[in-house]
Order: sequence, then C-alpha cells, then structure tokens
Amino acid sequence: MTILVIGATGRVGRHVVEQLVKRDAKVRVLTRDPAKADVPAGVEIAKGDLLDIEALRAAFSGVRTLFLLNAVTGDEFTQAIITLNIAREAGVERVVYQSVFDADGAVNVPHFAVKSGAERMLARMGFSATILRPSYFIDNELMIKDVILNHGVYPMPIGSKGVAMVDARDIAEVAAIELIRRDRASEKLPVETINLVGPDTLTGPGVAKIWSDLLGRPIVYGGDDPSGFEQSMARFLPKWTAYEMRLMAERYVTDGMIPEAGNVERLTGMLGRPLHSYRDFAAQIAASATKSA
Repeated sequence: MTILVIGATGRVGRHVVEQLVKRDAKVRVLTRDPAKADVPAGVEIAKGDLLDIEALRAAFSGVRTLFLLNAVTGDEFTQAIITLNIAREAGVERVVYQSVFDADGAVNVPHFAVKSGAERMLARMGFSATILRPSYFIDNELMIKDVILNHGVYPMPIGSKGVAMVDARDIAEVAAIELIRRDRASEKLPVETINLVGPDTLTGPGVAKIWSDLLGRPIVYGGDDPSGFEQSMARFLPKWTAYEMRLMAERYVTDGMIPEAGNVERLTGMLGRPLHSYRDFAAQIAASATKSA
C-alpha cells in the first residue's frame, strides 16, 4: 500500500520522502505545483492542496498510511481538520503527525494550539497515530546566519532556560521509521507521542559562545527581547506571523524547550546513531564563511 506524504517539499518533508524511498516504501506526495516537486524517481505526485476536497480524495486513493505536516498558516487548523476527516472517509487510520514540543502547554501560541487540537482529533477519532513533537529546528538558524556572520550578534531570543534544538534530518528519519512501522503492522497500534530533541540543551549566551569559538571573534547574544524580535521580523514577514513568532519566543524565555528524562536516549536508540548537533551545523556555516571571505 501507498504512504501519502503531505508537506513533502519543506525542510522536513523532503527528507521524509528520501528516507521512505531508502526503505523501499511506495510513496505519494501532495503538492500544489508538481512541476516544482523535486522528488526521487518512482515517487507518485498528486496535484492539489488541503482545501481542495476532490484533490484530497483523489490523493488518498489506495493509501493506507499518512504523514501530515501542516504549514504554519492562518487556516492551518481548518486544513488539519479537513485532511483528517478525508483520511478517515478514505479508510486511512495509520498516521504520523508532526506536532510541536509542548503543544498542549503553550496554548497561547497559535500554531501550538492548532497542533494540540489536531492531536486531540487523532485520539478522539480513533486513528493509529504517532505524534511527533519536535523542538526548535536547528535549520531555522539559516534565516539569521547573515546577522551572525555580518553583525556579530546572535539575534534569536531563546533565553537561558534551555532549548534542545533538533535537526530536520533527525525529525525526518524518526518520522520514516514510524511510518514504516505503522504501515507494516499487522494490527492497529496505539497512539504514541515522541519528543524530538537535539543532543544539547542550549541557551542564548551558550549559542553565542559556540559561534564565537568557531568564528574566532566575539559574537554576542542579542538578549531576551521578544518584542524587539517581533519588530525585526515584521519588516519582511506578515505582521501576524511576526507576532506569532514573538509569542513563541516568549515561551522560550519563560519555559525553554527542555527534554524529558530519556528523550535523547530513546531517539538515539531508534536511529542507531548520535543525533546531529548544533555545533556541527554551525561549524559547516563557519567553514563556508571562512572559505568565501
């Protein structure tokens, strides 16, 4: 049977597709623009989006298992509700859903609240689901690398509580492992939640020190100022998105994203290897910057 991947062209989704293909799964992706879908040979492409009911119905034909990753949009919850309803209508009960770390705790952050609602739907509607709860993406730092390199400031207000940043490749590989496990199970499996974290719990000053060490010059932490961060983001993002990022940053400062006991060990056991680290990610960027200087 086919595994349908929704969200296949993003930072996590493209790696999910690659990992599934490596595991000899039959994969279909849903995309608005098939011409731009850069997927491995043999992957089926279905055209449509999550508000196109007939396209969704067609995409679910012959599907047994779903990977669902909703983009953070103003209608994200509507998209999730419709998709899960169409999945159930099509007889699909096996789902791996990408939620977010502490989804049911950070209820004032819109996309956290949305994902908490989708988690409840999965449980109440009787799906056999793995809920993935990733922490802050290491890959998000690509958006701010120029600020770090050119201005000597680490600008993300992640605070001093600690954030266990996770690499998109680790998220995707765990997702693929769970998709295969559920797709090939002989019986319905219970709902399970997995926290996806990195190997290190990082603070704002700690991240600035990593960059200072790698670049050989001072990089300072911009401080715990979510409101200033919102103003900066609003220069090139929709204002509602910038405000949502401020609310998320406030949670970093007040609560952090701190792994529970055993989270890292569980992930390394599943993957059979160490988790990708922030330092290694930063080292690659620093090395590239040094070469181009």
